[in-house]
Amino acid sequence: MKVNDLLAHGFKALCLTDGDREIDGVYVGDLLSWVMGRAQMDNAWITIMSNVNVVAVASLADTSCVILAEGVALPEDVRETAEAKDVNILGSDDPIYETAVKLAALLN
Repeated sequence: MKVNDLLAHGFKALCLTDGDREIDGVYVGDLLSWVMGRAQMDNAWITIMSNVNVVAVASLADTSCVILAEGVALPEDVRETAEAKDVNILGSDDPIYETAVKLAALLN
């Protein structure tokens, strides 16, 4: 599944720089150091964190996208940084658990 495909399932594009990026798994977490060491390349990373450090971790871990759950807003400065670093960021109004379940069902 590609990042673009999520848009047809209720996810919102907040910063879409490479919608053709493949998603190969899901990682859920908010502790950035933990995510940095455990998220896998091409994972969709679900979080409620929306600061610039999320972009740095997503870039280092080479995740396919970040999904901000629970209707978390993306600040403009973070969006600009994500765009500059080619990090896809999507949004979901659903709670983290429901977002993860929905994404897991789409990937299986």
